[in-house]
Amino acid sequence: MTEREVLRRHIDWWRTSAGALSGLLAGFAALAVAELVSASVRPEAGPVVAVGGAAIDRAPAPVKDWAIRQFGTDDKLVLQSGILAVLALLAIVLGLIALRRRRLGAAGVLLFGVIGALAATGRPDSAGITDALPSVAGAVVGAALLYLLAGRLAPRPVPPAPEPTSVPADAGQPAWDRREFIIAATAAAAASAGAGVLGRSLNAAGGQDAIASRNGIKLPAPASAASPTPEGAALRIKGVSPFMTPNEDFYRVDTALVVPKVDATSWRLRIHGKGVARETTVSFAELLRMPLVERNITLACVSNEVGGPYVGNARWIGVRLADLLTRCGVRPPSKGGPADQLVARSVDGMTIGSPVEDVMDGRDAMLALGMNGEPLPFAHGFPVRMVVPGLYGYVSACKWIKDIELTTFDDYDPYWVKRDWAREAPVKTQSRIDTPKPFARPEAGTVMVAGVAWAQHRGIDKVEVRVDDGPWQRAELAAEDTRDTWRQWSFPWRATSGGHTLTVRATDRTGEVQTEKRTRTIPDGASGRHSVVVTVG
Repeated sequence: MTEREVLRRHIDWWRTSAGALSGLLAGFAALAVAELVSASVRPEAGPVVAVGGAAIDRAPAPVKDWAIRQFGTDDKLVLQSGILAVLALLAIVLGLIALRRRRLGAAGVLLFGVIGALAATGRPDSAGITDALPSVAGAVVGAALLYLLAGRLAPRPVPPAPEPTSVPADAGQPAWDRREFIIAATAAAAASAGAGVLGRSLNAAGGQDAIASRNGIKLPAPASAASPTPEGAALRIKGVSPFMTPNEDFYRVDTALVVPKVDATSWRLRIHGKGVARETTVSFAELLRMPLVERNITLACVSNEVGGPYVGNARWIGVRLADLLTRCGVRPPSKGGPADQLVARSVDGMTIGSPVEDVMDGRDAMLALGMNGEPLPFAHGFPVRMVVPGLYGYVSACKWIKDIELTTFDDYDPYWVKRDWAREAPVKTQSRIDTPKPFARPEAGTVMVAGVAWAQHRGIDKVEVRVDDGPWQRAELAAEDTRDTWRQWSFPWRATSGGHTLTVRATDRTGEVQTEKRTRTIPDGASGRHSVVVTVG
């Protein structure tokens, strides 16, 4: 290989690398500017959030279920990271295209801006055409930057030196000004970083009114307080889930890539629809002045696998939903009411349908304002959310609620029902072994096997444990708080050396025994019995 060929390859390699870098810088600039512009629109209008939300909306139910199983509460982070990775790869491709066809590469950036704009304006919670602005502005800046940087990489003829004593290896060959490109690229990177940091800080500050409104709330004493938790309801066994789940540990499963921050002072709830004699709009302050109830209630997610973590127990305070509906003239179907479905709408566009009969049958269904002694955390629905004992969250637990419509199951399919989940979903009788953990290696002797069991609105009557294929043996139940909360249980096992399989089953107050038949979470919750395999030393 001649010296000229070596130099040409070297120049081509640097130019190709610079082209890929140009694409990445253009993509970075587009996202940074979009972040900045979204601060003046709303954070949910940013292209990554909008495209991520559109992906969630269009993903088949089994894919969503798989994501929750694989990534848990990190599923949203994984999704957004995946979107950024794909955008980075596409940006590199567009940068390489722009080396030869600047306009085509720039047009590719504009195309992705159009996709982001369509995703933002097509979301259920879209604020309209203004939601397109972040994606459009970012795309225009990104396209212009790619066109500019690609121009710095365009080959330029280098005239041969007059009467050279020796011919340079690159004489007469195309060249590009590396110094000029590096200066432009560095300036673009710095400006983009500044725009991105400013946009992120402005978006973070945008929720200050909501934060201030939450900090200013003092929850009044309930008119109907929760009964004291009975002594013995919380077992002091290492490894067992605490009876009351701290707010920071309470599971979160929803579709919101950006947690809504709603100002409680401007929040309003509209109640309307079939059978509503008096359409009503209530404010947060009005709810605070109503008689409040306080109850311990265990919530469970339909995406919870057998033995899974998406269940928690908290003390909720709020307005009894049946009382509020009755004030509006609503009657349940059993009393001649025309509506059998209550559709709750969230500020993020989520729709959740609950049976009217269930929320008005005397159970402690409520519009919750507080959780474990404080106003609701933003991630759990501040300022107001629904809580209905005995129903899975996707048919009851609307967070950031803003609208309640009375309708029928025949007339309307909510978000999850459109995606092949069941219309009605009472919580199934379940139990879980918390200790020992799977694949633990306890010593021979007495080993405490313990966990939790739940069958909200029915209550747990019995828990049994089986070692290998032996007989079912009754575990000791902790004291029951209410039938709407889980119960802890324990079983002192005389462990012998070797490998063993421990299995648990619960029986609810109706006499229903937890089935051994394994089913998927779709369409109405997983069933089966939880087992762990341990090796006794």
